Amino acid sequence: MKHIKVGDLMTDEVVPVATSTPFKDVAKLLAQHDISGLPVLDDEDRVPGVVSESDLIGRATTDHPPMGEEPDTGRGGAAFPSEVTFTAGEAMSAPAVTVHGDETAAGAARLMARRGVERLPVVDDEDHIVGIVTRRDLLWLFLRPDSEIRHRVVADMLVDTMGLSADTVAVHVVDGIVTLEGRLERQSQIPVLIRLTNQLDGVVAVAPRLTARIDDSRLTPPHRSALGMSR
Repeated sequence: MKHIKVGDLMTDEVVPVATSTPFKDVAKLLAQHDISGLPVLDDEDRVPGVVSESDLIGRATTDHPPMGEEPDTGRGGAAFPSEVTFTAGEAMSAPAVTVHGDETAAGAARLMARRGVERLPVVDDEDHIVGIVTRRDLLWLFLRPDSEIRHRVVADMLVDTMGLSADTVAVHVVDGIVTLEGRLERQSQIPVLIRLTNQLDGVVAVAPRLTARIDDSRLTPPHRSALGMSR
């Protein structure tokens, strides 16, 4: 099966900061590029952490600035005390949650949801940064054209994976919902086709209308002896 990879969706024009980058410079970069987080790089271009707007605000508000100090205004109107001097390395969330470019986009989306992050730095085999993928990038998974989904079901699932003829099952796709209609040779093939179709990137749901010529679901394999011979 062909899955969309992280490398297909990531942005390779990364806006990073160093661990020593001052707070105000981080805030300016966030505002300038209209983003909510930045990867933090060490001297070897590895990613020890990620610094976000919430990291900056959280760190600034815990510093308890003196009363009456005139605040600076960051992106979105958030007020920061003018004497704040911490760095990206001091405010970042660490360790960074990263992915490799050859991992599936669906897997990256699940990782984001599980770890509660909005972006994932993409690293190579030596953990050097090569890009970044965000939740917005991964929305493409759910915008895959119906015609492309249908082609993948027929070509990848029916023909390549299951070895069936392309016209064995009629495949209809509307808004990511796949309807499978037809008659397969064996009953056991039905759940296999449904499972494979569900795993395809862009599929929202599967509506099966499938029958089988032979019900092999109740057939039991022949008993084998300790030597592996059927009897």
